Amino acid sequence: MNGNEIDIEKLMNHWIESSDDDFKTMMDLFNTKHFHWALFMGHLVIEKLSKAVYIVKVNKYPPLIHDLRRILEKADISLTKEQSKTLDSISRFNIDARYDDYKRHFYELCTKDFTELWIEEIKGIRLWIKNMLLK
Repeated sequence: MNGNEIDIEKLMNHWIESSDDDFKTMMDLFNTKHFHWALFMGHLVIEKLSKAVYIVKVNKYPPLIHDLRRILEKADISLTKEQSKTLDSISRFNIDARYDDYKRHFYELCTKDFTELWIEEIKGIRLWIKNMLLK
């Protein structure tokens, strides 16, 4: 392998393993009632799996972006309108949990019921992407 080639399998496995670790963290944060941080981690779960798909499909390092829909679109993954909408919503968790001007409002929004609903969405997207990686 020359200096410009990447080990696709190794890099893909790195993103998948890191995503799996973040999934466990997301669930721990949910169980300890740190709901806004649980959703922030949920975004990372999907981002890392999306980057694994990108690596497999494009055979390059993934783009340095956090927008889930854009990562998958750049990997030439067809998305339904519902998937695009869900991915856009999950992408917001990255910004809303991180930046102080959004954080207070997001913290108040993240009730147990709201967070449970979105964790179920994240689990569904996670399985959908993992199934793509098995093909």
